[in-house]
Formats: sequence, structure tokens, C-alpha cells
Amino acid sequence: MDSLLNNLHSYLAYLVLLVLILTILNAFNGRIKGKDFESKDLRMSLYGLILSHIQLLIGLILYFVSPWFNQWSSLEVGGVMKAAQARLYLVEHPFTNIIAIILITIGWSLHKRQSDPGKKFFRIALFYGIGLLLLLSRIPWESWL
Repeated sequence: MDSLLNNLHSYLAYLVLLVLILTILNAFNGRIKGKDFESKDLRMSLYGLILSHIQLLIGLILYFVSPWFNQWSSLEVGGVMKAAQARLYLVEHPFTNIIAIILITIGWSLHKRQSDPGKKFFRIALFYGIGLLLLLSRIPWESWL
């Protein structure tokens, strides 16, 4: 089960990143060209939100069932923080990604409160963009690619 979850988490990450990038580019394009915020824009933003939340749920399940989680009891907090790879998998990756998903969710919530299409696009581009940068910063690239 651990391998299945790990593969699902890894492959879904490609889709999440792709949808977030397309959503951000669409938001910049809509903002720059002064377009109306249409149902296509809403759906793209919603897909980015939903997929990132699904990815987070799979990641949280994987966090607690993975062998890395046992490092908390064997190394204790000080040992985890001293070991770079354990720190990445047990602290940096999950907490940074949770913050990224929170920012994406805030962007979704703030865009719904706006009536001006330019502000809607701006909220999506800003918060989804910061969330994407945070996600990219904590991907364990050496094991992912």
C-alpha cells in the first residue's frame, strides 16, 4: 500500500503542477488582456484547488504510513532536525506544502469575493503563484525525478 500511495502521490504531483501552471498563466493572461472572468476561468481555478487538496490528503496519509514517520521515535526531534533528508521528508516538505495549499485556498476564497474580473484574476495569479513556488521549493527532487 505504501508503494501504491507513493506512486499516486508522485504522479498526481505532475498533474497538480501542470494545472497550477496553466491556471496561473490563464490568470495573468486574463488580467493583462482585461478579459471577463468566465466559467472556463472558474473551472481551471477550481481544478487547481481540488487537485491540490487531493494531493495534500494523499500526502498526509502517506506521511503517517511511510517508514520515514518511524524516524520521529528513533531519532527524536533533535536527530530529525540534524539529518537533512529526514528533516526534508518529515518537516520541510509537509509543512511547506500545507502552507502552499492554504495560500491556494485563500486565493480561491478571495477571488470569489471580488466582482471586478481583473481583481479575480489577480487574486488567483498571486496566491496560486506563491503556492506553486512553495510547492516547487520543497519537492524532494533527487527521489522524484
